[in-house]
Amino acid sequence: MNFEWSDEQRMLRKTVRDFVDREIMPHIGEWDAKGKWNPSVMNQLANLGLMGVCIPTKYGGSGMDYNALAIVCEELERGDTAFRTAVSVHTGLNSMTLLQWGTEEQKRKYLGPQARGEKIGAFGLTEPGAGSDVAALQTTARRDGDFYILNGQKTWISLCDIADHFLVFAYTDKKMKHHGISAFIVERTMDGFSSKATKGKLGIRAGNTGELFFDQLKVPAENLLGKEGDGFKIAMSALDSGRFTVAAGACGQIMACLEASVNYCHERKTFGKEIGKHQLVQQMIAKMEAGLQMSRLLVYRAGELKNSGVRNTRETSLAKWQACDFANQAADDAVQIHGAYGYSNEYPVERYLRNSKAPVIYEGTREIHTIMQAEYVLGYRKDKPLNKMLPAWDPDA
Repeated sequence: MNFEWSDEQRMLRKTVRDFVDREIMPHIGEWDAKGKWNPSVMNQLANLGLMGVCIPTKYGGSGMDYNALAIVCEELERGDTAFRTAVSVHTGLNSMTLLQWGTEEQKRKYLGPQARGEKIGAFGLTEPGAGSDVAALQTTARRDGDFYILNGQKTWISLCDIADHFLVFAYTDKKMKHHGISAFIVERTMDGFSSKATKGKLGIRAGNTGELFFDQLKVPAENLLGKEGDGFKIAMSALDSGRFTVAAGACGQIMACLEASVNYCHERKTFGKEIGKHQLVQQMIAKMEAGLQMSRLLVYRAGELKNSGVRNTRETSLAKWQACDFANQAADDAVQIHGAYGYSNEYPVERYLRNSKAPVIYEGTREIHTIMQAEYVLGYRKDKPLNKMLPAWDPDA
């Protein structure tokens, strides 16, 4: 085992951290208050080569390893969850899924522009009546000559109004239940596509989230990802990548809570001494530090399995569950440390608390991950081989 960062990884972390401090931190309070998405951030991330950081150079990416993506997500979420979410969806859920399941033609047409940041990718799985229960989705796809005709609706879709390409899951054969779900690459410009942003979110207000609608949407048959009926397997493997980025982002959330709390502990005095001198405050700081260190170990372990081309559904699930719970607790403690000031937007910790709740829900609720981990231990759940694995990291690719 090697717990040392490479020079390249250390440089990457510094690059992203400097970017966050310069381009996000001074403005995020205003963007969050106004519920305003700033597209220039994605353009700047593309210019830095971060929209395809772990995608091989032959497909337009930066060719770094999967833990490089974790570093990017960790540092972005230190700035705000909205921008980590954008990279999670674009790279983790969409681009890495194309890398794993796409044909060479699909990779050239869609993965390349996404890796270079010329186009933005998103992911369309969740529906009003289908969240944890994926098989309950209602969107359908009917073959009609050289096209599939899609009808249905998706909800809670990040980058709904921003993305150019969407991975959309629909039933091609409802009688087959989850074995009848297929995956499609949908372009925003296709006739019958529309989207609508969701207002009134508790957190991640600087992000763009909403609904997708498909009304007799014609998708070319060559935009079928994998084979008919592969959709459920594709979705679950995509979540292995997405959950990995969410877990990494949670580490950044804990880091942000810790930094803000430590600063406040030195600023604020009660009973004649800095509040950091009080033992119960120290207890909360210690819990944050423990959560950060444990979460990082789980996340970067999962990343090393990805680098080796080993299936990591179990390890990634554990990392996502624990890191997001630690982040939610860290944000709650950060508000407590700040006292009444933590309840106002004068300090960033109230935003951290609001943002920390969504990751405990999306990409597998904490309850789903709890059940998964128990079933692994009890022997009720075993991961079957996939038709296509996420490629191992090749430093020469």
